[in-house]
Amino acid sequence: MTTQQIILWTCAYLVELVAVIYFTRATVRRVLGAFVGGAVAGLLGLGAIAFCERMGWWQVLFASKPYIMTIFYLGLAISLTPIYLVTWRLARRFGWRGLAVFTLIVTIIGAPRDYFIASLFPKWMVFAPGVAPVLADAGTYAGIVVVGHVAMRFVAGAASHDRLARQPIEAVEKTDGAEYG
Repeated sequence: MTTQQIILWTCAYLVELVAVIYFTRATVRRVLGAFVGGAVAGLLGLGAIAFCERMGWWQVLFASKPYIMTIFYLGLAISLTPIYLVTWRLARRFGWRGLAVFTLIVTIIGAPRDYFIASLFPKWMVFAPGVAPVLADAGTYAGIVVVGHVAMRFVAGAASHDRLARQPIEAVEKTDGAEYG
């Protein structure tokens, strides 16, 4: 992957981020939290790349130059940021179960996606044969979702405390009764 490709990829994800911010009606605090989640999860992603290269499970061919890895990290953080705006919405609507299902889906889809991209662009990444690289890739995806969401939650607070969060029926009935009587 060249520097130009990384920058173009980052710009495309930046457009996606703006769209997700708009459609999720994210507050400034939530967007800031999502950026923190993206930054923390990006570090996890870089750590996974380094660890799995040492284990011989895959090789990222452009990762040998520090300035490219810095640009790649910024792109990775920006590309991950929209995920946490979505997980915020899921956690607000469906609680921990929604977040768990989302994490499972991302874990299942992530490795085949990476293998597909590696087959299209073999100069970017090469996977070793066997099950270990697949499991490491899937585990990295799960970790990225969970770690990034937790980091976002530290900044933006719990989704259940959002002013737009659904309230239990009992709380709504008590509020309705207090207003009218």
